[in-house]
Order: sequence, then C-alpha cells, then structure tokens
Amino acid sequence: MARGEAVRLLGVVANGIDPAEEKAVSKSLPNIAELCDTYINEGARTKKPYTLANDKGRIERHIKPLLGRKRVDQVTQADVQRCMNAVADGATAVDEKTGSRGRAIVTGGTVTANRVVALLGAIFTFAVSRGLRKDNPAHGIKKFREQRRERFLSGQEITCLGDTLRVMEQEGTNPVAIAALRLLLLTGMRRGEVLTLEWSFVDFDRGCLRLPDSKTGQKTVYLGLTAMELLADLPREAGNPFCFPGAIEGKHLVGLTKIWSKIRERAGITDIRIHDARHAFASIGVMGGMGLPIVGALLGHSQPVTTQRYAHLSADPLKMAADQISGQMAEALNGNKTRVLPQVSSEKEKAN
Repeated sequence: MARGEAVRLLGVVANGIDPAEEKAVSKSLPNIAELCDTYINEGARTKKPYTLANDKGRIERHIKPLLGRKRVDQVTQADVQRCMNAVADGATAVDEKTGSRGRAIVTGGTVTANRVVALLGAIFTFAVSRGLRKDNPAHGIKKFREQRRERFLSGQEITCLGDTLRVMEQEGTNPVAIAALRLLLLTGMRRGEVLTLEWSFVDFDRGCLRLPDSKTGQKTVYLGLTAMELLADLPREAGNPFCFPGAIEGKHLVGLTKIWSKIRERAGITDIRIHDARHAFASIGVMGGMGLPIVGALLGHSQPVTTQRYAHLSADPLKMAADQISGQMAEALNGNKTRVLPQVSSEKEKAN
C-alpha cells in the first residue's frame, strides 16, 4: 500500500502538483455551514425576501444539522442522497418554542426533501463559481415524485362560500379579512399580493393595480368592476399605506390563514386552500371560453406552460361536435320530429 501511494504521489508531482500544498489548501476550505452563511450573504442577494426566508429555514433546520460539519470538498453525491432521504424520513423533524408566543414545527417529508436538494444545488453552484470545488454533487440526484394538487371550486361551493362569508361578517368576523378573501376570489391574485396591496398601487381611473413587485416581478393586474367597487368601499386608515391594514399600526393584515380555516370549516369545504381561490378564478375564465393566453395574462403568469394546466377545462371542439351529433341522433331515435337528421338519397333515387 505504501509503495502504491508513493507511485501515486510521484505521478502527481510529475504533473506539476505539490501534494503538500494541495492538502493545505483542502484543509483551508470552509465547511458546509460556513458555505451556507456565505451563500446567504453574497450568493442569494437577488432573491425575494420570502424566498430568502425559506432558504434560511431549510439551511438551519435541515442542511446544517445533516451536512454542516463536512468540508465543502468532502461532500459526495452519496452524501446529498443520504441527506435527502433523511429529510424525507423526518430525521430533522422538530417541534419547539421559538419565543414567548412563537413555535417552530418542522416535519420534513418528500416535498421538503426535494426543496432541500434544489437549494443544495444552488449552494454548490455558488461554490463552484467561487472555485471552492470543481463539481456539483447535487446534480443527478433523482428527486421524489410530487403530486401536483389542483383543486377547483365548483359553482355550488363558491355559492356556499359566499353565503358563509356574509354570515360570518354579520357575526363580527374581522371585516378586513373578509374583504381580503373576497378580493382573492374576484381577482385570482396571490395571497401576498393582496395582503401587501397599497393604496398607491390602485389606479381607479384605469381599473387596474400596478404592482411594483410580485413573484414574477413588476406587473399590472386588471380588475373587474366588482373588484374595483370592493376596493372603493374599503375604509382608509390614517397613516397606514395598506388597503388591508392589520392590528399593528402601519402594518398590513396577518393571520388570514387562521380566519380562512374557520370559514372553510363553517362552509363544509375543509380541503380548500386559500391558493385554490386562484385556481377557481382561472377555471371560470377557461370554461367560459377565454383563451389560455388571456387567462395567463390576468393571473400574471410569466410562462405559458404555467397556464397550460387549465387546458383540460377548455371546451374541446371535437367534444362539442360529438355532443351535438349524438344529441341529434338520440332525438331521431326517440322519434323527435323537431330536429330531423339529413336525408341521404340512394344513387337510384338521384337518377330518378
């Protein structure tokens, strides 16, 4: 073994590499915990605050406990694979108090594991760009299959939801939260876009909202008359720039999820998320005959493929044709004289 190692070192030296220097450089490399801190401070500065907060949570709750002590050059693809499996199995799950009133509940799972691997891929890409290693061990990792959840509100459910909103508002439920939920349903906007909506973003003359920032960047949201009337009827709180002010002076509404949970339980539709209101808005537009590009523009989708998920809701011309033909055939078979099938003459009848 010693002779083999000596031969290897001779080959390394022959290639102009100093093994002692290479070893010293390797020892000076940061560990994964230090790399993550550098990535957050220098490599993720263009990320939005919400995304950055999620990244910090995954780093502190999953990556550092599992890989934090390893040197950046020591992490292999197998290490990343084991990290993903550990997160999926709940090895980093925790339920602890984070203050007098706060609580951190980390459950793990396959979806979280996939997000952790994606984040590790970005962190190691940053490491490669800084010359800390030559490859990305997160590349090539097969992630867990995720089932995309698409829940669409039926017409009956929307009616039931509207009735519940009116009843709970009359009973004294926070009117600001009720108005925010109504605007979500009327516009298909994202929850964060509604909660952080400021009066300066509202253009009453042109019937639109001009959001300086969103998940897809700066965008214009065109509103229907009902949505504009809702905003026009909202009271304004002095010194608060937000359309939906919260309990803290100068801040926007928070805790909408808790109120939504009470509303959906009262309405008997407990499997509906707030984000499903966005799906409902889109589905009504598509089923009403609006093209996918129009619906995508209303929702603020930056990529057409994002709107494509609603394609199966659109009226298929072949399906409509089949319904029409089979309907006429059924009427003829049932002896309905009001709609007669076209008469096809034989060649002999044509000759006569």
